Amino acid sequence: MASPARTPDTLDLGPRFTAAEVAALNARFADASTQEMLAAVLGEGLAGRVAVVSSFGAESAVLLHLVAQVDPATAVLFLDTHKHFPETLAYRDALVAQLGLTNLIVLEPDAAVVAKKDEAGLRWSWDPDGCCEIRKVVPLARAMAGFDASITGRKGFQSATRAGLPRFEIDSSDAAGRLKINPLASWTKDALDAYFTVHGLPRHPLVDQGYPSIGCAPCTSKVAPGEDPRSGRWKGWDKTECGIHVPGSTDSDSGELPPGYEPVF
Repeated sequence: MASPARTPDTLDLGPRFTAAEVAALNARFADASTQEMLAAVLGEGLAGRVAVVSSFGAESAVLLHLVAQVDPATAVLFLDTHKHFPETLAYRDALVAQLGLTNLIVLEPDAAVVAKKDEAGLRWSWDPDGCCEIRKVVPLARAMAGFDASITGRKGFQSATRAGLPRFEIDSSDAAGRLKINPLASWTKDALDAYFTVHGLPRHPLVDQGYPSIGCAPCTSKVAPGEDPRSGRWKGWDKTECGIHVPGSTDSDSGELPPGYEPVF
């Protein structure tokens, strides 16, 4: 008796999520609370393998607290660029301990790449896009190969480029079709402040010093009252994002300073 024909093994190289699936998720959770949405995403495995991408910045405690209430073992990816404020690193460790997060993953730039392209450590001063590419974009892309979705702390009110941010979107950083989830997309500054108070969450120590948005030390400035919260990031440059939330790569192969360049400090 002939055996039945075996179905050939196939490798699914299609995107993890489609635009239609993303639209359905946004419709499903349009009226749900952030807590309900995260319970489905993390508790029910709705988005597959998920990682939180956190800068442990000014408002990061809110998202991390929300996640910890559902699953404190959720992977939390932190990009250690080797350019952070010391206060950020101390805040990270204190917050992880307080919230009981058990799966902090620290991502670092490749030492050989840094030595080749940013030996002097000053690339931020003449090519901030290239610096972010080396220290943030590439390390995160490498780590995300093991995940189907990322959770970010972006809010629509933070800048004009983030206005209208949806809860769910396709990650456009590559062609993998991963899901990007923005639980705080519609939260206001007042709602964030209230959450800090109600849950007794510690503030980043630099917030009271005039830093409402905190990234790497060389590229973060104080912000005057009433200014765009992210206006202190890359001040003086036509740059509003580090690159992990926008498509494409801006890195060049050269690690040399421009001819005659002298950094201004």
